[in-house]
Amino acid sequence: MSIKSDKWIRRVAESDAMIEPFEPGQVRYLNGQRVISFGTSSYGYDVRCSDEFKVFTNIHSAIVDPKSFDENSFVDVKGDVCVIPPNSFALARTVEYFRIPRNVLTICLGKSTYARCGIIVNVTPLEPEWEGHVTLEFSNTTNLPAKIYANEGVAQMLFLESDEVCETSYKDRGGKYMGQRGVTLPRT
Repeated sequence: MSIKSDKWIRRVAESDAMIEPFEPGQVRYLNGQRVISFGTSSYGYDVRCSDEFKVFTNIHSAIVDPKSFDENSFVDVKGDVCVIPPNSFALARTVEYFRIPRNVLTICLGKSTYARCGIIVNVTPLEPEWEGHVTLEFSNTTNLPAKIYANEGVAQMLFLESDEVCETSYKDRGGKYMGQRGVTLPRT
């Protein structure tokens, strides 16, 4: 198993529509303004956060239960910026839609710009033949409000290609998050 380079990412993203929309280079400026970078890097792809957010709230005194999730646990926010309260949590999604090849596992890591501000990005691995918008989980570990910027880089995807094709892919077993669009809440 090996990590895939920028050349491989460009080739597969363009020929197999692995990432849509796809940015073949690293974007650092938009409309003359500096942004948190996104697009293809040496050995990964920096994804952008959309402008759709779900921020945890305790206004309804709901209990967070992954087997019976109460949508009242969140407040929906749409905009260029999302402010996550201190020691709180938010969900978002990538701008990009992914189609992972059958012989590839994709791992997501947070960008250092956010990590250095105490904002942790968590995403579970994108399994072989999974497709959809990636739901992003943001934890604000600080005791201060923290900003997340829409349409700018938030995390990096690393692509690992196996030397052997898996016997059963995510698609084969009918995974519950297959084809997700928008910010997707926990499913059982």
